[in-house]
Amino acid sequence: MNSTDPFYNKHPQSTAVSWEMAEKLFASFDHYLPLNAAEKEDLVTRVTERRIKRRQFILQEGDICRHYTFVAEGCFKKFQVDQKGTEHNLQFAAENDWIMEIDSFYNEKPSRVYLEAMEPSVILQINKSDLFTLFTGNPKFDRNFRVIVENRFVEQENRILQAISSTAEERYRFFLTQYAKLAQRLPNTQIASYLGITPEFLSRMRRQLAKR
Repeated sequence: MNSTDPFYNKHPQSTAVSWEMAEKLFASFDHYLPLNAAEKEDLVTRVTERRIKRRQFILQEGDICRHYTFVAEGCFKKFQVDQKGTEHNLQFAAENDWIMEIDSFYNEKPSRVYLEAMEPSVILQINKSDLFTLFTGNPKFDRNFRVIVENRFVEQENRILQAISSTAEERYRFFLTQYAKLAQRLPNTQIASYLGITPEFLSRMRRQLAKR
């Protein structure tokens, strides 16, 4: 805890969100436009802390996405299930990242994807009403969250382009760049699903790359 921060000095026990998780949330905005003490107070009073078990869903297909979710601890996957019942991983989100289903959230449409915890996790969530209140009350929040959403769109666009024109090895190398901290943390089955290959092919490719 930063005892010199005016936020902490003024509100030592004013929120249900733990200080450790609040600090992680505040620090994540340092990559965009950092928050001052008043902005931290406004944000933290609008988020809810939840502890999520491994394999617990925070969104299922057919439900409406009601929150932007910040991953303070743990790891989540976004995936879709095809007509044959096969899961296709679309995105991973670990510590200090955000995950949501944008179309469902903004248009209140039934979700086409699932959001599932891959590990015991701690998340901070903000609903649409509180998020829009932040947007209208402070342009900094509007800008910060706009960049977060734009980053998600860029990630999805890159994924689509790779599926069309990249080899499995090229997709894997990009995965190592984008999810460097998750490469040794995720099971082969989950990485293979993201890459659109079988776990056996991924294992062979990894062995071949290790020999080079």
